[in-house]
Amino acid sequence: MARGMFSARGLKKKRKKYKWKDVKYMKRQLRLYEKDPLEGAPRARGIVIDKRTVEQKQPHSGLIKAVRVQLIKNNVQVTAFVPGSGAIDMINEHDEVIIEGVGGSQGGPIGSQWGLKYKVVAVNGVALSEILSGRKEKPMR
Repeated sequence: MARGMFSARGLKKKRKKYKWKDVKYMKRQLRLYEKDPLEGAPRARGIVIDKRTVEQKQPHSGLIKAVRVQLIKNNVQVTAFVPGSGAIDMINEHDEVIIEGVGGSQGGPIGSQWGLKYKVVAVNGVALSEILSGRKEKPMR
């Protein structure tokens, strides 16, 4: 690589190219924080709009139980996965839920879950794991 008297244009070009390897620079330039429904927060509260099932990606078959949630902070609607067998029965429409990211690569979905980037953690202020294990009951609103 030239470092001579007339190499400034080439050096600038190369530096600009390698800046995109920096994740913080890339997210800032592409404004990915602005596109995030949680707005950079680890968790968010929302109201359940409806319950639905989502088909899995190939080669798996089966239906993933999910809920459509409208976030309180910005009124954005997202689809959230409900973990645990029988957990979908514990959630009703108009319940208040807390969602968080499922933790896929770069904030994406995991495995065969098609477009499900969020999961339900708590229902009406009580952890979903506590409700499923029978330790606590879901409070009625």
